[in-house]
Amino acid sequence: MDGHLSPSAILNSMSHDAAPPSVPTAYAGVRERIVSLLRNASTEDCTTPVLACPGWTVADLAAHVAGLAEDVLAGRVEGAGSAAWTAAQVERHRGDSLADLADSLETNAAAFDAALPHIPAPVNARIVMDSVTHEHDLRAALGVPGERNSDAVTIGLNFLLDGRREHQPELVATLTSRAIDPWDLLRALSGRRTLDQIAELGLDVDAVTAGFAGSVLSAPAAPVE
Repeated sequence: MDGHLSPSAILNSMSHDAAPPSVPTAYAGVRERIVSLLRNASTEDCTTPVLACPGWTVADLAAHVAGLAEDVLAGRVEGAGSAAWTAAQVERHRGDSLADLADSLETNAAAFDAALPHIPAPVNARIVMDSVTHEHDLRAALGVPGERNSDAVTIGLNFLLDGRREHQPELVATLTSRAIDPWDLLRALSGRRTLDQIAELGLDVDAVTAGFAGSVLSAPAAPVE
């Protein structure tokens, strides 16, 4: 596995004493990598199931990633992140090829990159978290692992930790003090690790899963990668 920062080092990198990773730069990197994955995938990969997103194929996942940028630019943000919002994106691109979806991401790149700096925190970090999570969902589906130490992983993990800090301060203290690979921690907190896998990381399963309440996230019944 590549070298990586500890969770505590990630938090230190977000402090006032160090320049935090740039949200626009991190998102642009995720988009570039997803576009590359889509362009290098086979035609058959379009219908490959994405285990981390039950009911979705590779094309459906790509439709959501492309659709997120489209909806933000069009001002269609009511219900953002909900099942209905993402389902509309998937349906809108029903039948599109992976090349079509890569084209959509690239076509909207300049406009989205101009808009992202004006989206306030923590919404901007949530966009990065969602996108990098789906990057690795896509990598798992296509069998192309990598980029586990990207700046987007740093931003995504910090967003998830911040979301738990108020209601689960003891858990956050535990998570940031242990030598757990940040990518594994990102995957656990984003609902990509089973209960057994969460336990294998040495984490309190009940505390981790309690943080999913009220969200679309949940621990999968079987490993997704």
